[in-house]
Amino acid sequence: MSTDTASGRVELAIGGMTCASCANRIERKLNKLDGVTATVNYATEKASVEFSGEVSPDDLIATVEKAGYSAELPAQKPSEDEAAEPDDGLRPLRQRLITAVVLSVPVIAMAMVPALQFEGWQWLSLTLAAPVVVYAGWPFHRAAAINLRHGAATMDTLISLGTLAAFGWSLWALFFGTAGELGIKHGFEFSMTRSDGSMNIYLEAAAGVTMFILAGRYFETRSKRRAGAALRALLELGAKDVSVIRDGREERVPVDRLAAGDVFVVRPGEKIATDGTVEEGSSAVDASMLTGESVPVEVAPGDGVVGATVNAGGRLLVRATRVGSGTQLAQMARLVEEAQTGKAQAQRLADRISGIFVPVVIALALGTLGFWLGTGTGAAAAFTAAVAVLIIACPCALGLATPTALMVGTGRGAQLGILIKGPEVLESTREVDTIVLDKTGTVTTGRMALVDVVTADGVSEDEVLRLAGALENASEHPIAQAIAKGAAERVGELGAVEDFANVEGLGVQGVVDGHGVIAGRPQLLAEWSQHLSPGLQDAMEEAQGRGHTAVAVGWDGEARAVLTVADQVKPTSREAVERFRELGLRPVLLTGDNETVARTVADAVGIDEVIAEVLPQDKVDVVKRLQSEGRTVAMVGDGVNDAAALAQADLGLAMGTGADVAIEASDLTLVRGDLRAAADAIRLSRRTLRTIKGNLFWAFAYNVAAIPLAAAGLLVPMIAGGAMAFSSVFVVGNSLRLRRFKPLNADAAEPASATAAGPVRPEVPAPR
Repeated sequence: MSTDTASGRVELAIGGMTCASCANRIERKLNKLDGVTATVNYATEKASVEFSGEVSPDDLIATVEKAGYSAELPAQKPSEDEAAEPDDGLRPLRQRLITAVVLSVPVIAMAMVPALQFEGWQWLSLTLAAPVVVYAGWPFHRAAAINLRHGAATMDTLISLGTLAAFGWSLWALFFGTAGELGIKHGFEFSMTRSDGSMNIYLEAAAGVTMFILAGRYFETRSKRRAGAALRALLELGAKDVSVIRDGREERVPVDRLAAGDVFVVRPGEKIATDGTVEEGSSAVDASMLTGESVPVEVAPGDGVVGATVNAGGRLLVRATRVGSGTQLAQMARLVEEAQTGKAQAQRLADRISGIFVPVVIALALGTLGFWLGTGTGAAAAFTAAVAVLIIACPCALGLATPTALMVGTGRGAQLGILIKGPEVLESTREVDTIVLDKTGTVTTGRMALVDVVTADGVSEDEVLRLAGALENASEHPIAQAIAKGAAERVGELGAVEDFANVEGLGVQGVVDGHGVIAGRPQLLAEWSQHLSPGLQDAMEEAQGRGHTAVAVGWDGEARAVLTVADQVKPTSREAVERFRELGLRPVLLTGDNETVARTVADAVGIDEVIAEVLPQDKVDVVKRLQSEGRTVAMVGDGVNDAAALAQADLGLAMGTGADVAIEASDLTLVRGDLRAAADAIRLSRRTLRTIKGNLFWAFAYNVAAIPLAAAGLLVPMIAGGAMAFSSVFVVGNSLRLRRFKPLNADAAEPASATAAGPVRPEVPAPR
């Protein structure tokens, strides 16, 4: 999966990246090699590289390592421990964060509350702050050193410079200045007088900045680590072992020992081990986990079946045709991975700003130092002013800007059933102009239900449901179960059936309360000389024309009724589509069903643009085509077959009621099956992004305004602390406003009443 040196394509696992600019740097280095085309994805920590000529994978790895990062070819088959616990780098980051929180809080409290400044408090602050700056802040210092070697500057550079400058100056002031004298306190005076800084310490700034930004980095990394979970979830869908027929006997073996050409047994309720062809037996196969469509597919000898689907009916003998990486499941896993790797990289807003801000601040600090030295003011005062510029340029508010808004926004989202995976998701919501909706399980319920009963003259509906429901209750077929469930809800407990028999591909028959009852296709009833009346024939044709499943029922020598079973449009889907339009989004319905069924659903919910009869593996191509037309695409889906399209889309939204792999491949997860939550998710994401931008603006604005004071040597500790505290309080308060976000519907947790949503069947009747 990872390497194909014959075709000149290789995938590298990259380590050591701390921000999106790291990925860009590695990408530039690789693309400078002759014959190399590389794409580096910061989220998945992988590089997809195509190469030709004399370049080898070893050359690619060496190039990445020269840039200051690690690279390796992923293991072809990870161990169970690795698959279960991909915690590379997250645990030590969590340990650093806990250390920073425990030690920084007292330091900040003592610096900001004069009542806590006991005799010798500054020395305790130094003792607590040192591990925070050196140990907890080590990832920033290491990244800054790597950036320095390559002539680049990122947020890590600014964080490292600011914290080390604050800490270093505090050390000088404590050991060589007057700040270490016992009994000294930081007073609340706002007079702006130039001093040599010998009594000023900035330990709270050094520790606080490290703590807050480390918290943001931890939550970002935790979100990023989940990128590979989609692939693990896909591969876990498959069967783990299989019963193979060898030498006339059944032998239970691990699925990876299955070879093409082997014949294996699939019993009712078991997963089909791999792609193959039915040799013997017939059954209904539930392929919803791969296709997303709710209607089972009838298979008989000669029909193809797909691995990871479930045998819902009889015993099958299947001859394996594709195994391992050649199966449809493995191909879908590759589609998800390729879509994630090729996804547009969203750089963090603070990193983008720092690309300009960091060099400017460093230049100002050096300029300040040179100016005051040139005027003969004195080295101590000159260094005080220069260091003050660096300190004020790295405020706590900058570290709080993204994490606080993200935590409040995501927390509020979680209360509303909306899970946002990370800050990079928010940027996509602003640009989206097209929303692609999977049909089954997203716009519709994805479950078969009894929706209509048409009876012959003189036959009561309750009698039909009582007899047909009891008969169908003896069958495991999903359509039969839908009828039985609907009948039980309307007439109560169902009776017992005798002499039950399943007629392959046609229906079922048996004796209920002394009546010989038949249910299924009209052909089955005709074999017993039970022909549909013109009224029942019209009802069946009308149901089939709408794409519903129609089941004929007869007993005692006559056809008595037609039952209609369908997948139903969710009652809130139409309202959700209207909200998408209000947000400036163009809705598109995407389905593998036929055009008639798709149009029926689209008309029910008010969608004009329909893309129907799309194979599961082609959904990602539809998204790519829309993107090539200049659209920014959001995708809402719930099935395994939607996973690659969700990853490819500029914004992927997964219904939490769907497959785990779809949830893992998405950017936003909607816990409830209510499509209106998708509109609320986009609204909340856009508002959170606006809040982050506002936070970043004010975090920088306060400090940009204070930089001239620092450069003039007029920045006393209280003014610096006050500016930092005020900007931090402002940022937190601005973020907390997100807690007041409300969904457009007051009863967010309750489904709204139906608008114009009728029952819709996903495809034409399946044989039973």
